Parts: sequence; structure tokens; C-alpha cells
Amino acid sequence: MRKLGLGTLRRIVLLIFFALFVAITLRWISLERWRWTLTHAEEIETASPSPTAAPSAAATRPPTISGKFDVSRLFNGITLRSEVETTSGAAASEERIDPMSYAIDLKLRARVPTPNRTVDELGKVSPDLGKLLPGLATMAKPEAVSPLFAQLYETKVRELRENLSRLDLLLSRHNFYDCQTVLALRHPETKRRALLFQADMDVDADGSDGDRVPAGNGVSPTFKPFTSFRWGKKSNRPNPYLPGIEDRLRRVELEQRTATPERKRDLKNAATELRDEIGAMKKYSYLIGTYDPFIVVPASFTKGSDAAHVGDYAVVIAGSTIYPAMVGDVGPNDRVGEASLRIAKEVNGLSNPNNRPISELKATYIVFNGTADSSWGSLDLEKLQARCEALVKEIGGASVPLHHWVNTVPPLPTPTPTPTPSPTPSISPTPSASPSPTPMFSETPSPTSPPLIHPTFAFPTPSPSATF
Repeated sequence: MRKLGLGTLRRIVLLIFFALFVAITLRWISLERWRWTLTHAEEIETASPSPTAAPSAAATRPPTISGKFDVSRLFNGITLRSEVETTSGAAASEERIDPMSYAIDLKLRARVPTPNRTVDELGKVSPDLGKLLPGLATMAKPEAVSPLFAQLYETKVRELRENLSRLDLLLSRHNFYDCQTVLALRHPETKRRALLFQADMDVDADGSDGDRVPAGNGVSPTFKPFTSFRWGKKSNRPNPYLPGIEDRLRRVELEQRTATPERKRDLKNAATELRDEIGAMKKYSYLIGTYDPFIVVPASFTKGSDAAHVGDYAVVIAGSTIYPAMVGDVGPNDRVGEASLRIAKEVNGLSNPNNRPISELKATYIVFNGTADSSWGSLDLEKLQARCEALVKEIGGASVPLHHWVNTVPPLPTPTPTPTPSPTPSISPTPSASPSPTPMFSETPSPTSPPLIHPTFAFPTPSPSATF
């Protein structure tokens, strides 16, 4: 029994060793197979095309050192060429702490455009321009190019450099190439000065005036109830957007009570800005983009010897029509080409704050420098017509009549008179004749009284930077 038990124990031990050997062998084979598969897959991924492969369209692309080559288009129209380049380095523990071992180099190439200088060059995008304004031929000369054009593109390039690390903030291709030329004109006989610039046409729907339109009509996500052209209020009718801004101020002040110190600083600045806006809206009236024909100029265009100032009279040429207008607002330094919704709708009936009427550089804006009136008020369309016609004659005249604007501001609602007690010949002692309470205004209009008008104080959707 003892010998039998010892032999059995030996066999059991040998069997265990054999099983371990088999397990180790199988594990080694499995690991080797996994390494081979991984290595083979990497070789397939990084393998270069076979020299005998048939030529394709990709063969015309610039050669790359290593990695993949990709051509795609960003949302803002910038062509992006990406390339991965690898080199041999030191140990991973050393490369990990070196910031230059894993880096991206960004290089944006932008061609700065050359301004058009003559009527023939302007006619390439606006064929009717020379016919509509014959006097331009004597004023549009190469030496008439304004320094404002160079300043505009210097601003654009500077912003590209400042925002290069934020591709989402870069100017789109459309907005970088939004100006064809800027010419400082001067008629040789009348000496009338004018600033001409050719661009596309974006839409400005800003502005409000409770004296004329007590109901809000802001429909743009970037709507602002202000314009640079403003004048003192003439009535006690409040601005329709005032309640919305006052409500925002109350919410900001309420949040200040429980906000963190860092957040309180931002809220304090926001509250100060909102109080300033409330004060201005109580004191001033503004142009209304929906009803008033005006244009917007970059802030950089309001400085220098060729400057266009708020209140100056202007004309806009789109197609074969000349529209009287005025400079009513000032926009960013890096954008050109914007007109009020009233003009945009006349140019293209499908226009709205999010749909520009002219995307090509086919809109011509002419501002008559130094023609702003000494006192400002709501836009008088007949006066605008007469002044623009006279100014156009001073630069050689027009071959077609200027467009005639019609006042589209809706009439103010007829105020419901306050009921006053009327004398009665006698007082009836009958108990059933006791007066019953009646509302001062009736929700149901009667044939003898005007209907009750509920003004809609629609506050526009605030921009992200103004949301609290």
C-alpha cells in the first residue's frame, strides 16, 4: 500500500507539471500571435502605396513626409490642409515633459485683395454702375483709393493673427473678402466729396422708437434696440423693449445676492450696463431697421479725412436702382456692407435678419461726407429724397430717378377715452337701479367704442454675451 501510494503521488506531480508546461506554451503562442496581428495591422495602416498602382486624382496632391493627408473645409470657408509628421525622439519619460515633442503648428495663408480703381473695374461686378451714375468716370481714378481700404484689411489680418489659436473665431472667407474697394471721390466742378465702397449687403434690424411704434418688432437673435443715430424723445410713450431690459436687471440684481465673488464682479458690470441702457431708452428714440432706410459703416470708416459720419446722407445702388439712405449706425471695424431691413426688403423680398439680400460684392454704397444735419429727429422720407437727389446731381447726376420711399410706419393706436360720469336728469329711487361694478375697459369691442389694444412688449432673444 505504501509503494502504491508513492507511485500514485509521483504520477500526480508529473501530470501537474505537464499541465503547467502545456498552459505556459499555449499562453506564449497566444501572445506571439497577438503581437504578430498587431504589428501586421500597423504595417497595413502606414504602408505607402505600391509603385505599380494606377495613378489617381490624389497623385496631384503635394507629397507628405509621413502620416495622413486630409483636405476638408471648415464651417467658415477656410481650406484646411492637415499633416502628421513624426521623428525619432528620446525616451518617452523625457519626451512627455518636453512641450515641443507633441505640438501643432498653425499657419494661415491669406491673400489680401487689391482694390478696384476705375469705373471699368467696378463694372465687372456692377455692370450698370457707370450708366446709372455717369459722373463716376471723372472721379473714379487710381489715386482715389482711400486709405480706409488698407486700414480695413490691416484690421482683418491683425484679428486673424490674434485669433489664430481659435479657429472658431476666425473671420469666415465670406467676411474676409467682403469689400471690393473704397474710393474717396471728389467731383472736379462742384467739389462735392463722397466716399464710395463696394461690398455685399447684410441686414440690420436694430432700433426702436416708442414715440412712433409702441409695439416691439425685434426678430433677430442679435437684435439691439439702439442705433447710433438717436434723438431726444418727444412723448411719454415708453420704449417697447424697456420692460424686458428692466426685467433682466432685476434678475441680475437678484443673482448678485447669492453669487460667488468672481461671479459678482461680472454681474456688477452687467448691472451697470443695463442701467445705462435703461437710462438711454427713457431719454432717446432711435431709427427702426424695419421702417427706416439707413446703412451701417464700420467704426474705422468714421475716422480720418475720408470719414463717413452718422447722419450723413447716402445712396445705395443695387442692380439698376438707386436708393436714398443715410448713415444710421456704426458696426464692427472688420466688416463692411450692411443696410437696414427696410432697404434689404426692397432689394430682395425674401430678406430677413438671417437672410442677406446680396451675397456677392454687387452693392455700391456712396456716402456724401459732411452732409449730416445739425439737429436730428425721426427720419423725414420726403426730405431724405430731396437731399439725396440734390447731392447726386452734384456728382454728375443719375440716369434714372431715385427710388421713392413710402412711409410704412403703422398709425398709432387710438387711445381709449377714460369714461367720465354723465349728468342724468333725475335719480331713480328704484332699488333695482343701483349701479353694478363695470370694468373701465371692455375686452369685447362694441360698435360705438374702439377695441382695446394690448401692445406686445416682445423682448428679443439676447445674444450669448448678454445672457445672465
